[in-house]
Amino acid sequence: MGLFGGQFANVVEWQEYRDDVIFWKWNNDEIKKGSKLIIRQGQDAIFLYNGKVEGVFEDEGSFDIETQIIPFLSTLKGFKFGFNSGIRAEVLFINTKEFTVKWGTKQAINLPTPNLPGGMPIRAFGTFNFKVSDYFALIEKVVGIKKQFTVDDVKERVIAMVDQLLMKWIAREGKDMFNLQANAFHIGKGIAEDLDMELLKIGITITGFQIQSVSYPEEVKKMQEKVASHSMIGNMDQYTRVAMADSIGNSSRRVTGAGSVASDMVSMQMGMMMGQQMMNQMGTNSGNVSQEQGTSNSTVPNFCPNCGTKTNGMNFCGNCGQKLIH
Repeated sequence: MGLFGGQFANVVEWQEYRDDVIFWKWNNDEIKKGSKLIIRQGQDAIFLYNGKVEGVFEDEGSFDIETQIIPFLSTLKGFKFGFNSGIRAEVLFINTKEFTVKWGTKQAINLPTPNLPGGMPIRAFGTFNFKVSDYFALIEKVVGIKKQFTVDDVKERVIAMVDQLLMKWIAREGKDMFNLQANAFHIGKGIAEDLDMELLKIGITITGFQIQSVSYPEEVKKMQEKVASHSMIGNMDQYTRVAMADSIGNSSRRVTGAGSVASDMVSMQMGMMMGQQMMNQMGTNSGNVSQEQGTSNSTVPNFCPNCGTKTNGMNFCGNCGQKLIH
């Protein structure tokens, strides 16, 4: 408190302002003649007398109590008498900004899962947003027992409820237990609605609740990775080719720096394997072609059905030009 304009003056302001404080109560001995009310950006000031709200001031600036504030405080005893004696009153400063706070599950929560006794243990992390929305509820429920109210006080209330709300909304919205992140928006929206209903009782509104990550046990992560890799491959033939390619790549990395001889040996083995595969493929195709040609040649008659000339395996008769294959 500082003196302002004489021995009877004082300054009503939020001293040692901190961003993590939601409200701070100024309750010095007396507000006297010549006093100044200082309201900074992002603050509101509420005058209380005998626990009752007498005025709410939202404009930032420096205001003279006697000439600028008295019209709004005309019901206060003492002000009517021109500050001949000081008046005992409280001024509550409210931080009006929206707060963003990180949250996380205290411990793993077990979500009911079919065929898994005890449920699926998960952890979740994210942020939530809130601001003061009802001064009167805040004063009634909190101000009477605290000189100041901080972000940690709100966070403590949220963390106490978040585990149960996660279980409730995951069970309701989470259609795929192993892909909860896909439903995170709807789950977070439901949790925000429930938290808002609860915290409105103390004048706080929840403006957002975000789930940024959901973590599973290590065994579940490995299983997810394996299932995902198999689903991308599609069939065993393709899986074998991919595995072979990975093996070749690993071999190449191992021989890097070991000399050109080792590298050439690996290349030769690769070439032999690919050549053998090509030969096998060509052999199969050649057999199919020969079989088709043999089938076609067996249909050529020995003698032309038109003139009786010997055909000698020709497709057309050499004497009359008759087509011999149909």
